[in-house]
Amino acid sequence: MIKVAVFSAKSYDVESFSKVAEKYDIEYKYYDVSLSLDTVALAKGCDAVCVFVNDKCDKPLIDALYDLGIRLIALRCAGYNNVDLNAAYGKIHIVRVPAYSPYAVAEHAIALLLTSVRRIHKAYIRTRDYNFSLKGLTGFDFHGKTVGIIGTGKIGKIFANICQGFGMEILGYDKFPAPDFPGKYVELKELLAKSDIISLHCPLTDETYHMFNKETLKETKKGVTIVNTSRGALIDAEALVESLKERHVGAVCLDVYEEESNLFFNDYSGHILNDDVLARLISMPNVIVTSHQAFLTNEALANIADTTSSNIVGFIKEGKYLNEVCYQCPKKSECMKKREGKCF
Repeated sequence: MIKVAVFSAKSYDVESFSKVAEKYDIEYKYYDVSLSLDTVALAKGCDAVCVFVNDKCDKPLIDALYDLGIRLIALRCAGYNNVDLNAAYGKIHIVRVPAYSPYAVAEHAIALLLTSVRRIHKAYIRTRDYNFSLKGLTGFDFHGKTVGIIGTGKIGKIFANICQGFGMEILGYDKFPAPDFPGKYVELKELLAKSDIISLHCPLTDETYHMFNKETLKETKKGVTIVNTSRGALIDAEALVESLKERHVGAVCLDVYEEESNLFFNDYSGHILNDDVLARLISMPNVIVTSHQAFLTNEALANIADTTSSNIVGFIKEGKYLNEVCYQCPKKSECMKKREGKCF
């Protein structure tokens, strides 16, 4: 039986992975702590580790896993910016879940947007106190507004399709345009200048890190609503606070935050929040923050557990390497892997 240590495991992870464990003949060992040099010893005797978005797999940690005999890190998410691929190359293979449920994330982005624009969160609080005043709850129609979508992969396209249903004008920006994108591709500067709403659906890379900063935020349309359900570090949070204070950015919907790793997925309701930037964002009436929950649907959790388990069995028992990341190795131009063979 394959033994796998699951780090940062929450109750919903335990439930979804336990349902498929017998099917794949895997013994999952669940730990609610994140993977770090202090906790890596918990993986001793296991064949693989399973981690999530905020488990930082840097070079020291990868070396420690390698010394324990671990040869596989199974990410139960799509993004892998938390893994040092250079350190992993030649030592530990990395597999991921590229598309657990793009609908879940796109729909959550729309839910955040509707909540913000129509002040639903404020109306809910008021009516709980039997306050039925409509003062301060005026929103705006989606119909006829321009939405700019940065990143037009599966999630971005689904988000665009939903926006199309509202009758919105859709602009897109992506280095790799999709032929079936239901909108018009433009340069980033044009998208920033013309969009009433901007939604981020691109991965975090060196190129996209802080793509929304002091300068680019000034290029956006005054009063713009920004939605981020992708990766927190796409936005310079301090610059965002300043733009909100200057009344340039009109509203913000965040499901991710660049310093979320020590905060999200945990209950700190009885504590003082040490992150002043996040505290300021949450205190603002035109900001909505959810704690990286866009993926959290029954369908997505089932797909994550099934795909992750399939990735692990494929690697350890069947010699298959589906959903392995590209390590950007020196021989990339000569790569003959084609998602079928071992990368190294």
